[in-house]
Formats: sequence, structure tokens, C-alpha cells
Amino acid sequence: MPTQEISAINSIDVGFGHDDFAALLDKYDYHFSPGDIVAGTVFSIEPRGALIDIGAKTSAYIPIQEMSINRIENPDEVLQPNETREFFILADENEDGQLTLSIRRIEYMRAWERVRQLQAEDATVRSAVFATNRGGALVRIEGLRGFIPGSHISTRKPKEELVGEELPLKFLEVDEDRNRLVLSHRRALVERKMNRLEVGEVVIGTVRGIKPYGAFIDIGGVSGLLHISEISHEHIDTPHSIFNVNDEVKVMIIDLDAERGRISLSTKQLEPEPGDMLKNRQLVYDKAEEMAAKYREQMKLQQQGSSASAAPEPVAEAAPEEVEESADEAAYATAADE
Repeated sequence: MPTQEISAINSIDVGFGHDDFAALLDKYDYHFSPGDIVAGTVFSIEPRGALIDIGAKTSAYIPIQEMSINRIENPDEVLQPNETREFFILADENEDGQLTLSIRRIEYMRAWERVRQLQAEDATVRSAVFATNRGGALVRIEGLRGFIPGSHISTRKPKEELVGEELPLKFLEVDEDRNRLVLSHRRALVERKMNRLEVGEVVIGTVRGIKPYGAFIDIGGVSGLLHISEISHEHIDTPHSIFNVNDEVKVMIIDLDAERGRISLSTKQLEPEPGDMLKNRQLVYDKAEEMAAKYREQMKLQQQGSSASAAPEPVAEAAPEEVEESADEAAYATAADE
């Protein structure tokens, strides 16, 4: 090789020093920030964590508590050597230039997204109770801790005996910002039982409670409201003058509101003559199926008339209700076997 070529190569080697090499690395180094989701490959698994290659100068680190939304004992329950997957950058570089990663945070975000979707679909989910406290029971939904208030647990068992039992549940509140996931066992049971009922159906029930505005009737484990205005065509001062707690009654379902968990009942529509509930209640019960058949026929004719009518006229916006319904009435359709 000619002498001048050797000299030229040496001059290049000498001119490209350590500082130049570091600058070149910086030029091609990716910038990572907390909150980023990046791909990484498991480089080394340690007893309480793992080193992950994400393309940074130094391998990133994921501690065992950040490996899963669920509790794990060993890193190899989640990670395998040379496995490539997504990681969440949890914290910026420490004094050694090492980033802290998380898988749990990704699972956490996706779990909240999933439960929001389930709530939007009004889905029923199932989960086993893993603990109870004075206020209710604790379950896990998509890995998230959920709470069932005691008032929404519909069972005769003591709460402590529910641990390990799988329950059907509906969503009451899903709030990621406040970390609140509240569910109802009672509403799930009510919905399931309501799906077996039909408007116009005559059912036999038991009076479980009497209020000034009506009576609560247990119909096969679900409580419906027989409003005072639906007891008879005749005026009634108080439901207590007609019913006693534990009375067996025959009623007709006139409305089912699954979304709000409400069942509206009537004996008024079963009266052969106005006032029969006051004068001869047994006659009303004897004629119940016959009167219910007439009611269903009338409803059918009304529906046919509505569908055959001209285009509906614009409906004026409803005025806000002047009187708020009582708490008892607002929650009347509940499972009766609390």
C-alpha cells in the first residue's frame, strides 16, 4: 500500500476520537419519555425484575411489581428470555441512565377501556368474591378491583360466606379518574328475572311492604310496585286499607323497565267493575286471566292503530318534573330475597 494512503487512514483514525463516537451515538439514540409505549426484548431475568432492551444506551429495568396487574411471585410467570413485547415507560432515567418500565400500567389502561365498553353494552359479568368488608364485597373484573355495596348483594347468606362464590354482576359506576368500579349483584338478578316476565302477564305475589304511595309485591324473587293509583278505579285513601304485609295477591304487569330495574303492577286493570278491589277482591282474582286477556287485546289494537296512523306530530319538550320521586319509589324493583 502506498505510503500516502497509510498516512491518510491514520489521520482519519486519529481525527475520530471518543467524543466524536459519543456524539454519533447521541445522534442515532431514540428519545424516550415517561408515558411512551415501546417494544422491548427481555435481555436478562433477575429474581425481582428483568432487564429489557428497548434500543436505549442502557438496558431498561422492570421490577416484579410492575410486571402484571395481578399479583405474581416470580418474573418467569410473565416474561421469558428473548421475548419481545410492549412496555410502558414508567419513569425517566435514573442516575445510571436506566429507564423503569411497566407492563401493569398497559394492562391497567386496557382493563379500564374494556370495562367502559362492557358498561356501555350493559353487559352482565361474572366474578368470584375474594374478600368482604363492613360495606360490601370485593371482586376483580378484567384484573381491576371492583366493589359490590352491601345494599346490592342479593342473598340470604352472611357476606363472609360469599368469599369464593361467583356472582353475576351489572355495572353501577365506572370511573377511572377516581379509581371507582362499583357493581350490583341485585341488578343482575333483577334483570335476569325480568327477562322472564311480560307486560299483560298475571302473576301471584306476596305483599312485602306498604308505603303511602303503594305496595311492594314480591313476584318470584323480584319486587314490583303496585302504585296506589293502580289498585282500583275507586279512590283509596291508603294502601293499608286494602292490604296487609304477607297478603297473597294476584296482579298484572303493566310495565317493565329493565334499564332502570322497575316493574309496575296493577289490580285496577283486573277489576270486572270499578271498585271491585274494595267490594269483592276474590272476584277480581277469579276473573284476573279473563280481564288480562282483554287488556292485552286492547293494547294490541292501540299498537296497530298507532302504526297505521299518519306521521307523528312534533312532541313538545317535556317539562321537568316538579316533585322528585322518593328514594323508596326510585328503587322499588329490587330482588326481594336480600
